[in-house]
Amino acid sequence: MKPLKSYYIPMFAAILTCSILCDNASLSNGEYLIGVGSYDMTGPAAGVNMMGYANMDQVSSGVHFRLRARAFVVAESPNGRRLAFVNLDAGMASQLVTIKVLERLRSRYGDLYNEDNIAISGTHTHAGPGGYLQYVVYSVTSLGFVKQSFDVIVSAIEQSIVQAHENLRPGSIFINKGDVANAGINRSPSAYLFNPPEERERYARDVDTEMTLLKFVDGKSQESIGAFNWFATHGTSMSRDNRLISGDNKGVAARLFEDWFAANNSGTQPEKPKTTVMIKPAFAVESTNLKKASGIKATGGQSCGKTTSRNFKVRQNSEIKFVGAFCQSNVGDVTPNVLGAFCLDSGLPCDFNHSSCHGNDQLCVGRGPGYPDEIKSTRIIGERQFIRAIDLFNTAREELSGSVDYRHTYLNFTNLQVELGGGRKAHTCPAALGPGFAAGTTDGPGVFGFQQGDTEINEYWKKVRDFLKEPSPQQVECQKPKAVLLSTGEMFIPYAWAPAILPVQILKIGKLVILSVPGEFTTMAGRRLREAVKSALISSGGGEFDESTHVVIAGLSNAYSQYVATFEEYKQQRYEAASTLYGPHTLSAYIQEFKKLASLLAKGEQLPKSGHPSPPDLSSKLISLLPPPAGDAAPRGTTFGDMKQDIVLPPQGWLKKGEKASATFWSANPRNDLLTEGTFAVVEMQREKNWVPAFDNDDLSLFFKWKADNSSSISNSKSSFATIEWEIPANAAPGIYRLRHFGSWIAKPEKPPRYFTGASRAFVVQ
Repeated sequence: MKPLKSYYIPMFAAILTCSILCDNASLSNGEYLIGVGSYDMTGPAAGVNMMGYANMDQVSSGVHFRLRARAFVVAESPNGRRLAFVNLDAGMASQLVTIKVLERLRSRYGDLYNEDNIAISGTHTHAGPGGYLQYVVYSVTSLGFVKQSFDVIVSAIEQSIVQAHENLRPGSIFINKGDVANAGINRSPSAYLFNPPEERERYARDVDTEMTLLKFVDGKSQESIGAFNWFATHGTSMSRDNRLISGDNKGVAARLFEDWFAANNSGTQPEKPKTTVMIKPAFAVESTNLKKASGIKATGGQSCGKTTSRNFKVRQNSEIKFVGAFCQSNVGDVTPNVLGAFCLDSGLPCDFNHSSCHGNDQLCVGRGPGYPDEIKSTRIIGERQFIRAIDLFNTAREELSGSVDYRHTYLNFTNLQVELGGGRKAHTCPAALGPGFAAGTTDGPGVFGFQQGDTEINEYWKKVRDFLKEPSPQQVECQKPKAVLLSTGEMFIPYAWAPAILPVQILKIGKLVILSVPGEFTTMAGRRLREAVKSALISSGGGEFDESTHVVIAGLSNAYSQYVATFEEYKQQRYEAASTLYGPHTLSAYIQEFKKLASLLAKGEQLPKSGHPSPPDLSSKLISLLPPPAGDAAPRGTTFGDMKQDIVLPPQGWLKKGEKASATFWSANPRNDLLTEGTFAVVEMQREKNWVPAFDNDDLSLFFKWKADNSSSISNSKSSFATIEWEIPANAAPGIYRLRHFGSWIAKPEKPPRYFTGASRAFVVQ
């Protein structure tokens, strides 16, 4: 028998998968094949600029909690239509990431998963490593392309889909909706007021408060296997000064949801929110226990294997039975800093129209509900989403039924003709950014000398702009009233600065329609898009769609092209409008093109197979200026994993809940190995004679902080240290604990990493 040629393997795998499912799955009316997956996508935790704030000084220096890709797959039947949706703990999706994920999936499954039926969406955390997008304007602050950031995201998306695919089983999907209280306010309220009064009167608030949740239920066991929801609030609870990798408020909500579900034994309707599974043996602070703990000293640095840290994870990926994801929607003008924006110098509210203080944009900063503690604010906003999601999950009764379908196309947004009605026509423009973009927002102020709402550029910045690229007269005219600060759509050195070709996509599961948009729609822009698509579906659908059809926006999906403001909001040129790349008619273009897709979807018609542009793959042109780690060296007389500063206990000799245990280890650069599906930090609890992991980098109470050692005694050395901080939570069981650190080191850049671990002294928690 001749061996299978490589191009037969994907076909063979798909046929085999189908045959297995056909033998074991008999779908009743209203059921689908459903599967969920989750995989670690935590990027480099040292020295890599974070994506979101464009702050050159904001480079990763540790981990708040690890990042994940979470996916669901839904199919009509084993050989019927299917779709996959992936939610990333990342700032946004990336066109290049999408291209490479599709290549990997094609090698596994042939054309089973493709650009038409896969959506990849970012939560919009501003605390994840950057360097994974292919256009210049999105990679300047990360010193270009960062392969390590890119590879871990691509692998995590692939693995999450593979998990969901391999776990497909008959099941049902339920949908529910409800309002989330006080998890977002409008950060550009003056721009919102530019929208027509009669339109604004239709809505109670200037932000959308509705959360839409899907609940996935196994058809055989009737146990839930996952829940995904969409709700609009920015991932900016963590500030531009933060250095710890974090999923921000939506990552917090996902962690709370998944832990709550696990703590309730994976039942279909758990009763009480809990955040961690802990065994609570009887324990008293007695002299014998204190003596026992005092006799357990730090282990010193020890060698270990590449995957050893995975064995110390509290949540083993192979044991994940439930995936909870908090996805992003029309987030453009919604901030989680719900106390409002205030001046740093006076404490008074900022200027309403420009969000500045005495003309200075850098003094106006938003405050979260835990102000001035951003970690607390992140937790609170995450909890507010989590609590509402639990209620929607427990009360979900409406079951989705009907076909699975999708439509997808690529469009060149730099010169789309837009029908405005009444015979009027307009065009979109090549991408450009206005001075309001440089002003930043109340979540992260920008460059001095700019204000939101600016429609003029001073002579100094004009000279800087013209040195880079003077905008063409056509561009200047097309973008009005935006003044062109950076004509990114006309800049191609060393390669394209901004996208021109963008994906638009509709996914359908019964009466749920998901609009995958490659940007950040403002509140009113999102409302107009949803309404226009729903109207097109109803008018074209022959009865399949009606007023009960659910339409949600999945923001920051498949690619990224910044903001989309309404035509009216565009006039004021606040940050969102100044970042609406393709001119004043950008939203109208999106609505026009999504209505076309919706009409085709409703009629069951397909797009033409040819005639549509494809986005470029710029991977061969990307520039990487970030140097690799230079190598590591422990100080003389020490080894990696040794204690630099062991735990210091209070006079009573033990710690209470709410207090902090902290230890510092001699360490090495976390970029040497990302420890994917592992952990840099562990809290171990002694049970009988064994040490059992109780908390790790996925827990909100445990912090891993890394720093290069620049002390005068060994300045210019390659040494570094890691501090592990455990804020002892209320649900920690009384007992004997210690802190453990995992890491890897290299002698020289070309050498493979070696792995080490070390544990602190023991201590008692009561």
